[in-house]
Amino acid sequence: MKINSIILENFRNYKNLELDFDESRNIIVGENAQGKTNLLESIYYLATTKSPLASSDRQLMHWDAGQEVIPHTDMRATFVRGGDEHTLEAILVKEPPANGDPQNAVFKRQILLDGVPRRALDVVGRLNVVLFLPQDISLVSGSPAERRRYLDVTLCQIDSQYCRSLSRYNRVMTQRNALLRSLREGYGRSDELAYWDEQLTALGAYVLARRLETVDDLSRMVDPIQQSLTGGQEHLSLDYQNSLTERPTDGVPLPDAENVGDEERWARIFAGALRQARGEEIARGVTVVGPHRDDMRFILNGVDATVYGSRGQQRTAALALKLAEVGVMERHAGEMPILLLDDVLSELDLHRGYYLMETISRAQQVLVTTTHLRDYTPEFLEAAMLWCVKAGTLRPLEADEVGE
Repeated sequence: MKINSIILENFRNYKNLELDFDESRNIIVGENAQGKTNLLESIYYLATTKSPLASSDRQLMHWDAGQEVIPHTDMRATFVRGGDEHTLEAILVKEPPANGDPQNAVFKRQILLDGVPRRALDVVGRLNVVLFLPQDISLVSGSPAERRRYLDVTLCQIDSQYCRSLSRYNRVMTQRNALLRSLREGYGRSDELAYWDEQLTALGAYVLARRLETVDDLSRMVDPIQQSLTGGQEHLSLDYQNSLTERPTDGVPLPDAENVGDEERWARIFAGALRQARGEEIARGVTVVGPHRDDMRFILNGVDATVYGSRGQQRTAALALKLAEVGVMERHAGEMPILLLDDVLSELDLHRGYYLMETISRAQQVLVTTTHLRDYTPEFLEAAMLWCVKAGTLRPLEADEVGE
């Protein structure tokens, strides 16, 4: 799998960009706030239909686009998968607000695969990418919601049914929560809960089973990576925290380690947990058990890295997780994903930096950003296409500039 080219129009600080990538190794160098991360963000957006940084699509539009007759942002990439070339395109259009208030402008989005409009759910997973950002340390140090979001995005790229099941699960939970609030206020019908419970447990069992299997896969792959990054000083494992197992299971035995993907059993356990929590849920007006309440712990040398890990240990664990993700995606897709690394060497020591360069040298295609090239070995640079970015404009880096 590789990305051949990208065209950006009115995306972040890129007014117009047309770029052809090297099929193996690409390094984008430039000062901060010049557009390095924005380029990686655009590729990630096309792959996942979501920005890793923006909370709203309106934040992606170039500041000058508002002066155009039809303010818009266009991202288009060509990529190769399974030997066939495809195009992915995302178009964002800002429509005038009905009341004239610019703050209420409506942004409409269209996603196209090979020129044909498609739903976002239908294009996620066509182009597989793994992105590492400096702020990904929050995967270890941050909230459970961030770790759930990470698992969801990873799984959506390798399992289209997961993406659809998760979307339906969230919609069903919204309806169920509305009914719980009605019951709390005394005017809902309790017999309607049976319908929503049946829907929720079936969908939630699939989501949970796939998460458990994926965390097991990641955990097996992440430990040797962590050991290599730390010179054998640290062992890392991942522990999925399942909210269903924190309550009585109504006599249903938990699946053993060989059967963590047993959806039917998880559905029965989920149903029992909902029965046990019925009074609490009505009192609070919200669903209190299920995959939406789960977490993933990073166990570093036997202790919780979220609580006890240093910032350096947390950063290394996050990087090890992303490198393990490459292996999981390759196993599912049959091809290695595109690796997107943003300023990844800036906070790594010499040993970790050398290991990372050796690892990404084996990647099918990698895009790396950096503020300078001195952390990279001459051998690594010789095999790369080098680009310089300044104020949203890219140009090839000349040979006599490499040593600067």
